[in-house]
Amino acid sequence: MYYGYNVSDYTANLARQAEADCAEVFRKIDENALICSAKVLTAFQECRVSTTDFLEITGYGYYDAGRDKLEAVYARVFGAEDALVRPQLMSGTHALAVTLGGLLKPGDTLLYITGEPYDTLQSVIGTAGESRNSLLKYGVKYEKIDLIGNEFNLDAIRERVSRGDIKVAAIQRSRGYSQRKSLYIDQIAEAISVVKAASPNTVVMVDNCYGEFTEDREPTDVGADVFVGSMMKNLGAGFAVSGGYCVGKKTVIEDIAERLTAPCVGKDLGANFNQLASFFKGFFMAPTTTAATLKSMAFAARLLELAGYSDVSPRYDEKRTDIVQTIDLHSPEKLIKFCRGIQMGSPVEAYAIPEPGDMPGYPHPEIMAAGTFVTGATNELSCDGPLCEPYTAYMQGGLSYDYGKLGVMRALDEMLDLSPRKE
Repeated sequence: MYYGYNVSDYTANLARQAEADCAEVFRKIDENALICSAKVLTAFQECRVSTTDFLEITGYGYYDAGRDKLEAVYARVFGAEDALVRPQLMSGTHALAVTLGGLLKPGDTLLYITGEPYDTLQSVIGTAGESRNSLLKYGVKYEKIDLIGNEFNLDAIRERVSRGDIKVAAIQRSRGYSQRKSLYIDQIAEAISVVKAASPNTVVMVDNCYGEFTEDREPTDVGADVFVGSMMKNLGAGFAVSGGYCVGKKTVIEDIAERLTAPCVGKDLGANFNQLASFFKGFFMAPTTTAATLKSMAFAARLLELAGYSDVSPRYDEKRTDIVQTIDLHSPEKLIKFCRGIQMGSPVEAYAIPEPGDMPGYPHPEIMAAGTFVTGATNELSCDGPLCEPYTAYMQGGLSYDYGKLGVMRALDEMLDLSPRKE
């Protein structure tokens, strides 16, 4: 028994060693969380957040002072001119689709400078899937420039953007379902500088999913025109039950808002569905919860290394710029068992047994484990992966470090066939 939790002695001993090895890593994570928390607390105070800002507004949502206050807090924290924070944005993919739809018109060119985006965005663009409503079907042009050794190809970006016909240059910060590493803010800053020097009017959009509050700066701090993400990841902190956000320049946010609602309506429309209290509270807790997640993932990386699974990315002592941890398991059986172990270590539906299956927008069968309070919330402990080589588990989340640690320990036991069995 590990503090009353039923895991094997083998895994418990490895856990103690992993935690000791991570002490300095944890200290740096806590230091960053304090910096981000100071930004959030200052914004709440300067924007004069009040209990009246949590009131439900129904119908069309006109004159919703609380909703406007929330968006002012977001803009203040991220050093931006404006923000769109809405429950009507149903996921990160939806927020990105609305953003791209608001910024791109027929004949415009979208350039991804981090290579092909992740699977569901390929369907939005039209390079995958058979939707009649993709960007390509609406006459938007699409190009990409691949990363080289996990670095931006700055010469190629400079050459292409300097021709002057790129409307939006897009950056995907996190790795998605790929083997590349996530990108640091310093790297993003350099790429944005190159784009803006070659074409000042090109809009730089950053897909910031999984990356918020993992560093002490965000994309708008280094010149991005807008960055986009999901409330069911870092910034919801387990309190938000839906929603997405866009933060950036006022004119850019206005275009995105008109795509979400209607022309000449924009941000004025949209009832808050009684979500404001949870949105404010989630954002307030987001630096702390993100730090807990980063600790959980660093612990997981070290625990798995000590158990002999060295193909982890990032390593436990590497600087992290998103909450995703990958483990190449090189076996479909191990991937399935590891995901089942994460489910067993979850607070909700721990009794469920995940099975691989087809998922819309994904080319391979997927196995997904998420015993979460909010369905699909990837800032709660979850793990998934495609059933294809090298059988990579993509793990993220953990609302607290203790719960994240216990869940990962159970997953290792399950993968090694050390889990206790109920009769």
